[in-house]
Amino acid sequence: MFEMLLFAVLLLLITAQMATSASHVHHLPGFEGPLPFHLETGYVGVGESEEVQLFYYFIPSERNPKEDPLMLWITGGPCCSSLSGLLLEIGPIAFAVEEYKAGQVPKLNLRPWAWTKVCSIIFADLPVETGFSYSKTPNPPRGDYELVHHAHQFLRKWLLEHPEYSSNQVYLGADSYSGITVPPIVQEISNGNERGLDPWINIQGYLLGNPLTTRNDIDYKIELAHRMALVSDELYMSWLKNCIDSPNESSCSRVKDYYKKLSSGINVSNILDPKYCDTWVPPKAIEDSWMRRSLVENFHEHLPPLSCESYPYFLINYWVNYEGVSKAVHARKGSVGKWQRCNDENYVKDIPSSFEYHANLSKKGYRSLIYSGDHDLAIPYFTTQEWIRALNYSIIDDWRPWLSKGQVAGYTRTYANQMTFATVKGAGHLAPEYKPEECFVMFSRWISKKPL
Repeated sequence: MFEMLLFAVLLLLITAQMATSASHVHHLPGFEGPLPFHLETGYVGVGESEEVQLFYYFIPSERNPKEDPLMLWITGGPCCSSLSGLLLEIGPIAFAVEEYKAGQVPKLNLRPWAWTKVCSIIFADLPVETGFSYSKTPNPPRGDYELVHHAHQFLRKWLLEHPEYSSNQVYLGADSYSGITVPPIVQEISNGNERGLDPWINIQGYLLGNPLTTRNDIDYKIELAHRMALVSDELYMSWLKNCIDSPNESSCSRVKDYYKKLSSGINVSNILDPKYCDTWVPPKAIEDSWMRRSLVENFHEHLPPLSCESYPYFLINYWVNYEGVSKAVHARKGSVGKWQRCNDENYVKDIPSSFEYHANLSKKGYRSLIYSGDHDLAIPYFTTQEWIRALNYSIIDDWRPWLSKGQVAGYTRTYANQMTFATVKGAGHLAPEYKPEECFVMFSRWISKKPL
């Protein structure tokens, strides 16, 4: 009897350890000296039998982790590792802008405008089989709804293991394709709170950068192209007539084909960037009208020019697969093969639009920040403004510039549903890549509940 009881206790301890495991990372290959900030990595088991093991990187706020908000960050894609957000956008370290030498580990530097200066952030590899996340069973289901349910489970289990953050205000953050999945996650968290699930999550709202919201978002590239003088008035008027006002399938198809020819030399991630900055992306990804280089899972073996914003996207694959990196971040040996930044194989896009979730969350009074780099042709700011207007809330702070260092950094408008829309002047698809200091100013003001 005693032996059986002892076995049951040991089994429970082992299961609990597998459900959530965390390790402190002191050093990273490519970064000189010990990390000057706290970095925790680990796994959280989700699913009925915790067969899905979700990997995360956690960095407490450098200012006041006891009181500053906590944010769960999910990178877009779909199915791109959250390490993208950490290393390429908003985390405290970034790749050094220098020529990469084959066989050497890419160098890392501190990022002066890290969002972790004012907010604790969990960077989670979602969905399963993204980054270092894996399943103990083969061919796990992967799709929008699975991602939503797993993210919800992940956050509650993570908070159970980190009770010191149980009272912190919680936000979700994401960009690009995750504009589809984050609003449903927030709604599921809210519904779970109302059902009395434990632990209660102090959810306050969410922020989204250049978010995909409906599958129709991509149709409005011609609108932005016209505003940016990339297409003629005649083509624009033909698009309005044949694709919007009185749709005619054959005529609309001809308009779109002509538009593709006119824009074939344009970098859709940022119309100001040279096209050759995207030449290292597989042709199929370039052809996918709303896709961008940051959403692609395979890379050509040659580097883009060092001046390109795309350069770090080459480095990240080589850095993670460099000998010793997976061990340094305490990834479980043998759990994944060669690390890929993005892996959308067998992923089901089964949430067609997140608009209804925005509407529901607005009724519940959650805060939101929706921002757009105004030179993004992949998911134009114009289409984001359209669905925000469709929510039909009154404006309480009308269109005005917001400033960084006394200069116009973009324009903003705030609505009665506590939704703030902001443009980031001169930025592309993932705005913090292009305007890191300005985006930090924008984020730090909003997360502190101050006007932009």
